[in-house]
Amino acid sequence: MNIWVDADACPGAIKDILFRAAQRTGLQLTLVANHALPVPPHGNIRMLQVGSGFDVADDEIVRLCAGGDLVITADIPLAAEVIAKGAHVLSARGERLTADNIKPRLNMRDFMETMRSSGMQSGGPPPLNNQDKQRFANELDRLLARALR
Repeated sequence: MNIWVDADACPGAIKDILFRAAQRTGLQLTLVANHALPVPPHGNIRMLQVGSGFDVADDEIVRLCAGGDLVITADIPLAAEVIAKGAHVLSARGERLTADNIKPRLNMRDFMETMRSSGMQSGGPPPLNNQDKQRFANELDRLLARALR
């Protein structure tokens, strides 16, 4: 299992949890972003900088990930694409996105996009809190434990 992070919008606290998990497990962790990000100096943690542009990082994650890999993202279209390849998806809030729940999420995302383009103010998600971080860490531990069996 490789871990891929849609790193442009991934909160720093979540990256720190991922760095510790990669160091503990030895799994390959790759942060993908269109700008350079600092990563710890460990052989199994790397930063992959891609060109700038709409969905360039997402497209690279889709291209590189394989079935059984883990992708960390809040991007619903990206999640749908990697789920179709057999990858696991976890949001920064610790929510598992699966083949069973991705379709309604895509529909809601498309609906909200339509509403925003018509001028509705949506406000965005609330800030990440300690419960979100704990939920993420717990779900990550469960996924990694299953993968390492």
